[in-house]
Amino acid sequence: MPQVPMPVTNPAPAIDVTRPRTTMRSMCGRYSLAVPGDIVAELFALVGSPEISPRWNIAPTQSVGVIRAAPDGARHLSPLRWGLVPTWAKDAKIGNRMINARSETAASKPSFRNALRRRRCIVPADGFYEWRRTVDGKVPTRIQRRDGTPMALAGLWERWSRGPEPLETFTILTTTPNHLLRPIHDRMPVILAPDDWQRWLDPDQQDARVVEPLMIPYPDGELEAFAVSTRVNSPRHDDPECAAPVA
Repeated sequence: MPQVPMPVTNPAPAIDVTRPRTTMRSMCGRYSLAVPGDIVAELFALVGSPEISPRWNIAPTQSVGVIRAAPDGARHLSPLRWGLVPTWAKDAKIGNRMINARSETAASKPSFRNALRRRRCIVPADGFYEWRRTVDGKVPTRIQRRDGTPMALAGLWERWSRGPEPLETFTILTTTPNHLLRPIHDRMPVILAPDDWQRWLDPDQQDARVVEPLMIPYPDGELEAFAVSTRVNSPRHDDPECAAPVA
């Protein structure tokens, strides 16, 4: 695995977590990818080395790089809009509320079941954010791998053709939280292990039952969580300060 520069160089302070309420914003609703394109290309075995502008605060409805496999298995990074628009939708605005899909029900939901069978993708991210509820208010919290290596978030994509031009969109699958995430939120994104990337992206694998076992909580010991600046609250801010730990 290639050596990846840590996205945050300051030590992450310990945080005192409290049990979240049941009404919270979507998970995952913000994430980052600030590592160079050649690192992403090597890690995910992409065809070519894509140009990637560093992003520290990616938000829904924005166009970002997503990894898909061609019929011959070759992996490419393509720009798709975050917020899945089903092929049958009359209005693309439906994608604004489809940034996540529950892994437990994706195989049966009309919005996601065909994509789970035929159009799976990987969303590369070097961290994601959630807003932890405390007695003093919501605290933005960053979750990332301890070694700084980008993660492979499990996604689904669709091509919508009812507008003036075809629109390609994606959603991020979620699952139950691991021990680390449980005090922060009742969901977490599905993070795929490297050994599972091939099976997830395989365009010839169209049996949802084969990939469903991959949609499980990620191991606790490989992730870390720490509080970050409220600067990340606004998608207008997209700079390293969004990902830096605060006391």
